[in-house]
Parts: sequence; C-alpha cells; structure tokens
Amino acid sequence: MSGYIGIDVAQMELVVAREGVAGSKVYPNSERGRRELVKDLKDAELIVLEATGGYERGVVASLGGASLPVVVVNPRQVRDFARATGQLAKTDQLDAQVLAAFGATVKPELRALPSEDEEELRDFLTRQQQLIQMLVAEKSRLLQAQGKGRQPLRRQIKKHISYLERELKELDADLDQVIKGSPLWREQDDLLQSVPGIGKQTSRILLGTLPELGTATAAEIARLAGLAPMNRDSGKWRGKRWIGGGRPRARAALYMATLSATRFNPVVRTWYKRLLTAGKPKKVALVACMRKLLVVINAMLRNRERWQPIEPAATT
Repeated sequence: MSGYIGIDVAQMELVVAREGVAGSKVYPNSERGRRELVKDLKDAELIVLEATGGYERGVVASLGGASLPVVVVNPRQVRDFARATGQLAKTDQLDAQVLAAFGATVKPELRALPSEDEEELRDFLTRQQQLIQMLVAEKSRLLQAQGKGRQPLRRQIKKHISYLERELKELDADLDQVIKGSPLWREQDDLLQSVPGIGKQTSRILLGTLPELGTATAAEIARLAGLAPMNRDSGKWRGKRWIGGGRPRARAALYMATLSATRFNPVVRTWYKRLLTAGKPKKVALVACMRKLLVVINAMLRNRERWQPIEPAATT
C-alpha cells in the first residue's frame, strides 16, 4: 500500500486520501480528530497538505510533533498538477486524492516546520500588512469624500484612520517585544540594520519571511526570495532572463531597501553604477543589486558579522 497521503484541510474537517487507493476518510479538524489521524498515519512515507490560510496549522503541528513526514505545498502548484493530469473537477475528496498523487509524483522536499515563535512573528507581520492596507484604503476614501454634504462621512473616516494608526503603533511595539524576546532574532536584527538601506521594518520582514537567512547557500536564498534568474530559451533563440516565484513580501522589502541603498550605501551604489556603465537597464541593474545584497546579508548572518564599509568577500 502506498505511503503517500493527501489531506484536504477545511475549518471543520480533514479529508484524507492515500495514493492509489479509491475513496477517502474524514476526520474532524479538532484535537481529538488530529490524535486519531496521527495514529492512522504511522506508516506514511509523505503527507502532503496545501496552505489554507491557517486552518492547516493544527494538523501540521500534530503530525510534525509525532515526527511524521509532513510538507505544506503551494496550492497553485497542486492545481497546475491537477490540470496537467486532466483532473478538472474539484471536491474535497478529489483534492485529497490529487494531493496524494502530487506527493507520489513530485515528491516535494521536506522542510523544517516553523517554530511557535516564527509563527507568532509571521502572524504579527501579516496583521501589520492588513492594517496598512486598510489605512491606505481609508485615506484614499477620505480624499474622495469632498463637498459639504460629506462632512459626517469624513468624520467617520478620520475616526477610523485614527483607530488604525493607534493599532499600528501598538502592533509596532508588540513586534519590538517579539524581536527583543529572542536572543537569536535580536542579534540578527542588529546585523541586518547595520546595512545602510535596511531599516527596522525591512529587517522584521526578512526575519519573518526568510528564516533561512544565514543557513542557506547563496543560490538557495536567492531562489527562496524569487531572485534567481530563470531562462527563457528555445532552440537557437535566447530570451531575456526573468525572476519570479519565491516569497514576494521578502522580495518587495528587499527592493525598497536596495533602492535606498543605491543612494546611501557606497558599496551598493558602486555595484549599481558599475552595472549601468556596462549597459544594463536600470531595472536589471537594480534586481542584480538586490540579489547581491541578499547574498551578502546571508553571509553576514552566517558569519555573524556586521556590515563592512568595503565590499565583503564572503558571498557564497
């Protein structure tokens, strides 16, 4: 019997399928249901789940705590796999079977599961992003609410903006406490902020979304951030290299940090000017600097060294 298991996770239940076996079994997504699930999957070779916005955390923690091989995959990859194999219909049972087949065929790499502290930091960063988005939307609505007849509406919007700003300020203090409460994060935060161009917010985002910093190779960390150039070749035709995938929030934070660094960081400014002199378009040069800066800070955290005013040699 195949040891590849797919689990479709919902708020109230877990639908479990085994690769090559018809049908599925349903467990409640509760502490009791997860305990029963762990007992039934002791022979599993690989257990595959999709990221479902948090509903999967309980079952992943239970499976990981029992030392079972569990991996959380990107839902887009699974849907692409389903389409490629002709599975266009979608139900919970079919999704579980597709996940099991995906595991048996693709064999996604097992990764270390995030700790409770890492999950807490990610949750804070997610909430911060949500509050910022709401604040931007409300400020846009305030600009649109013009005219004497809209004064009551403007008062309501201003009141909500004040509330959101207070919430962001409190959340900022909570994030500081989370970082300071961890000796490792406190040290890494200090190292990251020693880089001209990387401030408190960028440092937090990198720590929360790229916990592999300092432990991965240069190629691995670039791939995780979606900064590894990919080919677009066919026959004798050679297309432009492009980047994508990875973790978009880390890449966006690194973009803003590098943009600032090209002005205020002498080392990065030198990289950037060198690429422009070589004829590279500005966007290509900036992305190349992003990748190089990421590789350097990865080496800094690995070697526990602060930023140097001269270009560091350890970038592999």
